[in-house]
Amino acid sequence: MSGSKILISLTTKDNDYQRAQAAAVEAMARRYAAPIEIIYAGNDAVNQSQQILNEIQKKNQDIAAVITEPVGTGMVQVAEAAIKAGVAWAVLNREVDYAGRLQRASGLPVFEVGVDQEAVGQIQAAQLAKLVSGGGSVLYIEGPATHTAAHLRAQGMTSKKPHNIDIKSVKGSWTEESGHRTVAAWLKLSTSKCHGFVAVVSQNDAMAIGARRGFSEMNDLNERSHWLSLPIIGCDGLPETGQQYVKRGNLAATAVCPLTAAIALEMFVKAKSSGAPIAERTLVPPTSFPALEALRPMSALAHGA
Repeated sequence: MSGSKILISLTTKDNDYQRAQAAAVEAMARRYAAPIEIIYAGNDAVNQSQQILNEIQKKNQDIAAVITEPVGTGMVQVAEAAIKAGVAWAVLNREVDYAGRLQRASGLPVFEVGVDQEAVGQIQAAQLAKLVSGGGSVLYIEGPATHTAAHLRAQGMTSKKPHNIDIKSVKGSWTEESGHRTVAAWLKLSTSKCHGFVAVVSQNDAMAIGARRGFSEMNDLNERSHWLSLPIIGCDGLPETGQQYVKRGNLAATAVCPLTAAIALEMFVKAKSSGAPIAERTLVPPTSFPALEALRPMSALAHGA
């Protein structure tokens, strides 16, 4: 394994979790005096692949490892190019099926570190069960269909949601603006009337806040009032954003997701120093904020619209 710099490739600056990933990995890098470079893909999968390839193919490149949170697929071809160049590879918050194969073939660290995304969905289902025990329809804002986290969070939600909850799904792309745009477009449909809806669940806090902004812009005062009165559940739960939204009453609850970039960096630095192998897959558990036992039914919403 050549080089000393660790390249951190994140999806976008327009997302609070990604910004927090950057801050946490910078703090971890200072702790271990590890040289890092952070780049952002602008939520463009092709751009992200090209950015990484450009870095690892530079003459006299000094990269020891790439730690990336993919925008699209798990980037197997880019991973293979990195390994061929003697660069270790770590994937964040995305299941891949090539880690073991590349690690065995090269002897280089190839691993993934992720939040237990299915457990995220299960926590949101448990929060729903506490907040709207009477059941009803829930507007569910998912991340991109191509993203493993979105799929697993939906799977966890479906597996554990109360039987009296009916899910109506729309899709965003993890940013506040996409949550606003998606909900604003959905609200124009005749099928989007608030009757029967008892909650809104978003697969991250940014889209949840964007959705809330969309509700606040409705012209129909009764519809606007109802939507804004519903409990809105988010995910990511960062101390500076998601948890503050809950404390201010903008969200009813959120699921706290640990910052995996810093965890992956620490694992790599320790392994490089000790020579110890790194597990192919590490999943870290999310938690509920507030704690599930602190949540109470929002009975005033049981009437629907």
